[in-house]
Amino acid sequence: MHIRESAENYLERILMLQRSKGYARSIDIARELGVSKPSVSVAMKNLRENGYIEMDPEGLLSLTDKGMEIAEKMLERHTSLSRFLIALGVEEETAYEDACKIEHDISEESFQAICAHIEKNGGLK
Repeated sequence: MHIRESAENYLERILMLQRSKGYARSIDIARELGVSKPSVSVAMKNLRENGYIEMDPEGLLSLTDKGMEIAEKMLERHTSLSRFLIALGVEEETAYEDACKIEHDISEESFQAICAHIEKNGGLK
């Protein structure tokens, strides 16, 4: 299953908002990603039409199983890559930004090799 990087970012952000606030709304996504509300509205419409999210009458967003699978994968990659880069000595903000770029393009094989390396070397401190 392959979707656009921007869609992966939206799904990941919905998951992060749900975990931190207990809910996700379009306005929160726009604010956190630094994009316009109309851009988020178009993206949410596309995600809804493709079966990745659902929206209740109050405008609260939820991930479908299909959307959750992608969101969890992106969040795991982002978290692991950020922690790995920080452990290498990269500044936290730079590590977070770089991980956001890398998480979408890294192959599953390379990501698993990084995770195996981390595990082999006692995890990240």
